Amino acid sequence: MGTNENLSDKEILVLGYAKTGKSVAEFLVKQQANVTINDRGDLSQDPSVTLLLEDGVQIVDGGHPLELLDKHFDMIIKNPGIPYSIPFLQKAIEKNIPIYTDVELASRFSKASIIGITGSNGKTTTTSLLRELLTEREKGHAYLAGNIGIPTLDVIDQATEDDDIVMELSSFQLAGTEQFHAEIAVITNIYEAHLDYHHTREEYAKAKLKILANQTQDDQIVYRYDNAELHHWVKEFKGQLIPFSIEIIDEFVRSHGAYVEGEWIYFKEEQIIPLSDIQIPGSHNVENVLAAVAVAKLKGISNQEISDIVKEYKGMRHRIQPVANVSGRSFYNDSKATNITATITALNSFKQPIRFIGGGLDRGNEFDELIPYLKNVSGAYLYGETKDKMAKAFKAAGVNTIEIFDDLIEATSKAYREARQGEVVLLSPSCASWDQYQNFEIRGDVYIDTIEQLLLEEPYTDE
Repeated sequence: MGTNENLSDKEILVLGYAKTGKSVAEFLVKQQANVTINDRGDLSQDPSVTLLLEDGVQIVDGGHPLELLDKHFDMIIKNPGIPYSIPFLQKAIEKNIPIYTDVELASRFSKASIIGITGSNGKTTTTSLLRELLTEREKGHAYLAGNIGIPTLDVIDQATEDDDIVMELSSFQLAGTEQFHAEIAVITNIYEAHLDYHHTREEYAKAKLKILANQTQDDQIVYRYDNAELHHWVKEFKGQLIPFSIEIIDEFVRSHGAYVEGEWIYFKEEQIIPLSDIQIPGSHNVENVLAAVAVAKLKGISNQEISDIVKEYKGMRHRIQPVANVSGRSFYNDSKATNITATITALNSFKQPIRFIGGGLDRGNEFDELIPYLKNVSGAYLYGETKDKMAKAFKAAGVNTIEIFDDLIEATSKAYREARQGEVVLLSPSCASWDQYQNFEIRGDVYIDTIEQLLLEEPYTDE
């Protein structure tokens, strides 16, 4: 829990505005710090900035002038997405100005315990499910925060000593921490990612592992045991090791963690819930459930309460999200799949034949990596800038039905009409949305709306 240090009259620069920067600035004003906001965009039309100006906040927008650093700053709180490689931050590093992200401040000031969840994949699902599981307790409340879209500093004033903050943490956020402390730290997995930001895999892993840096022997590390590299890394830290595993079930896992045996999930040799309780598809989601169940058991949640929540949990919107199951046809929205790796995960989640819908922004890459995973695809309905490139990969994989469309609505409509009983209709674009949609959420909503409209106008008539 935090130390509540005194920030009164400290000179603090908030680098980057947006949702996180606004949250940081408002928090610092409450702490009576002297706040300067610097953003490369034009903030003059933002009404929230007007209110901050009335509170004495200084605004420097339209770029990151190096001369701003001639002013003495006690620290910089930066937007997590701003890389350290920009000249402004390089100069700040030369001047030995501490550079943090908002989660560092949250940790220092939080009265509540922090349960931090990080990983290359699965952290959002694990975070959201865990928060649901922790609502079922007699005392205290579980608050959702972090990379999941809720700024951490927006919740710490509400959270008391009886509460937990269930915090999704990106490598970008963790890189900007020094004293951050999670009583329970969950690492779903660590793969190679975000090398454009961290430059090397070692730096990426180092950022992720900062979630463990300040743990004590009273704290706990919930981690994927099947990943030998991760299992080696976590041994270097002080927290108690709580593994979760699908593949390797040895005596250490049985006595210390969560695992699958037969058709059940166990925790420390106690039978917890059947696998049939899990409503979200794919073995990767079994791992996410294992991680969440491990924390829930550490927090004293009963097996019945765990079962009730897991049975009701349908996953996050746009992440292999169930949309409908009608006349033996299942529809899933995986609009969040903006890259090939995410689409491979979705394809591996189903054993049934798949009517695949994909396409979007052309970033210059080919789609050959998909070829080994297309064996279950009975039809491909491709649209957007990448439709022709994707078609080459599906043709090379031997997919017989490949159709090309201008937009998502046309592709979805044809996939709907050609789907047969026992098949899955899956939107998993493997591309960013920006050729046709402002973000993946809007794209996913268009898909859902199209399916719902078709079900009304063209219902299936199978006997």
